[in-house]
Amino acid sequence: MTDALVVCASAVLSVTVGIAASRGLLVYPRLSSLPTLTWPAGLLPLPMAGVAFYGLVPVAGSALLLWRRRAAVPVTVVLLVAATVGPLIPAALIALFTVAATRRDRTTWTLAGLALVPLPLYLVAQPSLTVSALTTAVTGAVLVAASVGWGFFVRGMHRAAEQARVEAAWRTEQVRQREREALAREMHDVLAHRLSLLSVHAGALEVNQNATRAQVAEAAGVIRSSAHQAMEDLQQVLGVLRTPLQPDAAAEPEPPQPTLAELPLLIEQSRKTGMHITLDAPADLRAVPGTSQRTAYRIVQESLTNAHKHAPGQSVRIRLQGAPGEGLTLDVTNPLPPPAERTGPRLPGSGSGLKGLSERTALIGGRLTHGSQGATHRVEAHLPWPA
Repeated sequence: MTDALVVCASAVLSVTVGIAASRGLLVYPRLSSLPTLTWPAGLLPLPMAGVAFYGLVPVAGSALLLWRRRAAVPVTVVLLVAATVGPLIPAALIALFTVAATRRDRTTWTLAGLALVPLPLYLVAQPSLTVSALTTAVTGAVLVAASVGWGFFVRGMHRAAEQARVEAAWRTEQVRQREREALAREMHDVLAHRLSLLSVHAGALEVNQNATRAQVAEAAGVIRSSAHQAMEDLQQVLGVLRTPLQPDAAAEPEPPQPTLAELPLLIEQSRKTGMHITLDAPADLRAVPGTSQRTAYRIVQESLTNAHKHAPGQSVRIRLQGAPGEGLTLDVTNPLPPPAERTGPRLPGSGSGLKGLSERTALIGGRLTHGSQGATHRVEAHLPWPA
């Protein structure tokens, strides 16, 4: 539909330019004489030569624009050459615009030079340099420059739009990648904690040879449950990492969103392994922002995991305090066993748990410190809690 409108508009303009040229008003140099367009007496139809030159030629030349996208260069060359002998400069300028908008700069400048060649030839062929001839040459040069300039502008707009689309797609991909990494980090924390519980219970069965049947059954039940949950967590992590990025954020699986209300359940799971844990926290922490709650939960979870690995059998003390406007302070401490008691294989770890939590805490405007202070290991965090 658009191409048909372009052809019709070009044909109308070409006919108009031809009629104006027959009256001596040229907008582009002609290198041949023009048939005279006259109306015979009694308003009879135009002579056949005039009808063909000023009617059929513009229509036939404009029809070539239907192929201007697939064969822009050949169509432009044909129309530029034909425009020096016939009223086809509108069609030629449209074709030149298409070349400037869709082809390389070198091709465009070559065809623009071809379009300007008739100008000096036209001036040289004049018996004398008249204002009319000079005006025709200047008008032709302006039309060629305008056609090329507009084509370059449209090409620049297309390139800018394409670049914007590419950058938007890249930013979307980066956001999705960060979401997947955040989910994998969440599941890493959960999986590491479950595996540490599983290892502690298995180690207890190995060490305690005199355990009663009830104790063995209870430990076996915890091991089975932890192993099952760990397998589910691992499958979820692998599923997230294998899932292609989706353009719709709603299609992404949501990471688990633990809160401080689930802290007693987390502590109870560790107590079942024989760990002595003391929790000192306000009765109601629902006013703490969701991001601070999730971060505090993960800090406690990672601290308990590390205590299982590096200080088995030692007591852990967890303290939470704070108020709106003051922030939430979290303190987790546990004694370190003497070097002589650090026997048996140590549970492996990636070493990135607390480091990742430090980065996460900093991102929400808090701070986290951890390390050994004498015979005590301490994890301390301060998280935002707006008034």
